[in-house]
Amino acid sequence: MHQFLRLSRVLARTLVHAVPTVIGIVILDFFLLRLAPGDAADVMAGESGAATEETMAALRSRFGLDLPVLDQLLAYLSNLAHFSLGYSPRYNMPVADLILQRLPSSLALMGIALGLALVIGVGLGVVMATQVGRWPDRVLSVLALLFYSVPSFWIGLMLIVLFSVHLGWLPSGGAGSIGTEATGLAALLDKARYMLLPALALSLFYVAIYARLTRAAMLEVRSQDFIRTARAKGLSPMAVTLRHALRNALLPVTTIAGVHLGGLMGGAVVVETVYSWPGLGRLAYEAVMSRDFTVLLGVLLLSSFLVILANILVDLLQAWLDPRIEAAP
Repeated sequence: MHQFLRLSRVLARTLVHAVPTVIGIVILDFFLLRLAPGDAADVMAGESGAATEETMAALRSRFGLDLPVLDQLLAYLSNLAHFSLGYSPRYNMPVADLILQRLPSSLALMGIALGLALVIGVGLGVVMATQVGRWPDRVLSVLALLFYSVPSFWIGLMLIVLFSVHLGWLPSGGAGSIGTEATGLAALLDKARYMLLPALALSLFYVAIYARLTRAAMLEVRSQDFIRTARAKGLSPMAVTLRHALRNALLPVTTIAGVHLGGLMGGAVVVETVYSWPGLGRLAYEAVMSRDFTVLLGVLLLSSFLVILANILVDLLQAWLDPRIEAAP
């Protein structure tokens, strides 16, 4: 019961901070996007090859682009109050429907990428910490530095060259085999083949961060009194490492992982474009190119919600890992 009440206080504190954060993000993003030159009517007119002033005025009037900026902001906030993300001039459909079509693909890609980064990064960090100063630690440190330094789009292209062009093991892009009628496990395996390379390209940067962070945290924890007590009790080195040192070392890793969810969305813009993955990152890129700021605002708002949700989960996880963590008074 005490554990439940403590987790409830942590959840309440995070939710109180989340509401003004979301409102501030919406307003700031709205004004920043209005600083960009052009609008959706300009792009649509350019694609048509010709447009009169009357046609341009009709397009702007239809989508409310001719209103003053403050009126556009109030109209957008009114739509949000009615649980609407507006209407897309480019795709000629509600923004919410458009985002819902792309959301599952992005969540799957980001979830697998973050999972790979945490599992591989924490595993490498444990090896580096237990072999500190030896050749495994030095080799893995160099690899971590390499993954951290190389841009994700270059890694993505090199993975395509290696696994798709030279070896022919995995497809170079897309989200599934065209025309396939596979269902069940066969369909899942087909989807996994197309997802593996983009997820790996997106995760390698974070693998380097989590490996270095886990190594540093475990080396710091290893000198604490409770570790020496666990060893004095006769526990095996494996038990001391996994049950005591690693559990406490995971606190900074989980904090950074929550922050990185927003970075994953930013990296997904590049990776999804390289691999033609139909997710929110590619949708955001298309919205920027077409000046469809309503769609872009919807993607940014959803990204903010995902980051806040991740922070809530991280706060709850940390409160579970460390009973000393309490909500602020």
